[in-house]
Amino acid sequence: IYPSELEAQLEFNFFREWLHSFALYRGKKTDDSTEDDNRIVGFFKGAIKVYRLPPPKGQEYPIPNVPANEPIHVLVRIYIIKATDLHPMDLNGKADPYVVLHLGGKRISDKDNYVSKQLNPVFGKCFEVEVTFPQDSMLTVQIYDWDLVGSDDLIGETRIDLENRFYSKHRATCGLSLRYEDCGYNQWRDPMKPTQILSKLCKINKLDMPHYFQDRVAIGKYCLTFSDEEVIAWNGPNTCRNRDEHLALALVPEHIESRPLFNPDKPGIEQGKIEMWVDMFPMDMPPPGPPVDISPRKPKAYELRVIIWNTDDVVLEDDAFFTGEKMSDIYVKGWLKGPQDMQSTDIHYRSLTGEGNFNWRFIYPFEYLAAEERIVLSRKESLFSWDETEVKIPARLELQVWDADHFSADDFLGAISFDLNRFPRGAKSSKLCTLDMLNTDNVPTINIFKQKRVRGWWPFYIKKQNEEMELTGKVEAEFHLLSKEEAEQNPAGFGRNEPDPLEKPNRPDASFMWFVNPLKSIRYIVWHNYKWAILKALILCGIILFFIIFVYSVPGYSVKKLLGA
Repeated sequence: IYPSELEAQLEFNFFREWLHSFALYRGKKTDDSTEDDNRIVGFFKGAIKVYRLPPPKGQEYPIPNVPANEPIHVLVRIYIIKATDLHPMDLNGKADPYVVLHLGGKRISDKDNYVSKQLNPVFGKCFEVEVTFPQDSMLTVQIYDWDLVGSDDLIGETRIDLENRFYSKHRATCGLSLRYEDCGYNQWRDPMKPTQILSKLCKINKLDMPHYFQDRVAIGKYCLTFSDEEVIAWNGPNTCRNRDEHLALALVPEHIESRPLFNPDKPGIEQGKIEMWVDMFPMDMPPPGPPVDISPRKPKAYELRVIIWNTDDVVLEDDAFFTGEKMSDIYVKGWLKGPQDMQSTDIHYRSLTGEGNFNWRFIYPFEYLAAEERIVLSRKESLFSWDETEVKIPARLELQVWDADHFSADDFLGAISFDLNRFPRGAKSSKLCTLDMLNTDNVPTINIFKQKRVRGWWPFYIKKQNEEMELTGKVEAEFHLLSKEEAEQNPAGFGRNEPDPLEKPNRPDASFMWFVNPLKSIRYIVWHNYKWAILKALILCGIILFFIIFVYSVPGYSVKKLLGA
């Protein structure tokens, strides 16, 4: 349990400062707020506290720790994580934001790294400045909108008095992590360890020193117990050595601020929020470690190779021109990054059974963020866009089966969508391939980023008006995922091309385009429909010819025998 009284005494809060700033005005007050702001000629910084006299029995009023009366040099690290819900500044309803910092007489602009066409940009930047308090006290974080022509527009800004924060009794000088790590990218940055900070807070607040046990911290009459899940979360190679640090750190939250942004021209109207934190290190103490790397994750390049081997039981959509037989001119198409990325197989003409043979390879290069399970695209929104915009889309492969028509639009027959992180395991044969496979609650799923290669049969389907799925075909496909380096070492050609070519499929004689091969069409149509009649006619003709020859030859042969010739 966490006793509320102890929490109140040990609370880390950035916004309850010990020092306060009071504006100093020149002239008389008016009702115009703009004119009153122009009257400010400086600030008085201090604290005013009123106590009742005499003090209660057994208590003494605390004497504040007044800061030293000389300048102090501080290393300041400003971490800008991201902005959210920014006010649109362009005609397309977006903005091109970048960060500008003002601290004392220093100005830092990150204009070259503006984020194109975003209202929720991720900056992931750390800016490091050496300052002197009280001279360089006010930090102003501004978000500007980059413009190709004309001056850039201010979206919003936020201000932090770093001196107030530095002298705060809540120790707001360094952001605190959720876990204590003595190495790695999340290494503890504060010069004082969590146990030292907690001991100092207890001393300031006149509490007993903390005592640490396996799953709890005792401070005087208070005992803070942690759950088994929290204790297990701390387990690791350094648990015994750093157990007390973990327990002390568990009393405080991680210090990431979400600050509103305001524009002076639009007072009182929030223009978005910015997530950030500030670390401050006195220069007279041991130097801190390197800054935390909060740069945005970089997507990893992959290449997905999809081989369409065969189809089966595809619905027959058309009637044959001469014979009236049910048939379909089958082909498969698919895309990964959107319909503009669509690739198609060749056409298996005149399939009379729904079977199609292709041996055709699709190749999809893409960039992928594993943490977000998203494919990252960089593309221009229009022909008039100055630069590319980053877009994140789900990692889904779409496959569709179509019937090709030469004098009208092609007919859509069915589709299936594969979530590359979790899609059903393929059936071993066409007979075992059913719509029940798509119920991933009962069927094992595959993550292609882990399995890398998989082959099987999957169903094509369409949805009826009542949202019921109807089986319209089956496809035998193979998925092969490679990193960019692996793809360069083992290249493969699109379709059946070199390198690593695929064999040409063994299609039946019926698979041809009738108006391109008219003689073959006539030969096929006549033979396919009248082959038994033709065979019977040929046999009958042979028998008649044999009878005629027999009748014609018997008299002469008989006369020769009678005359003894």
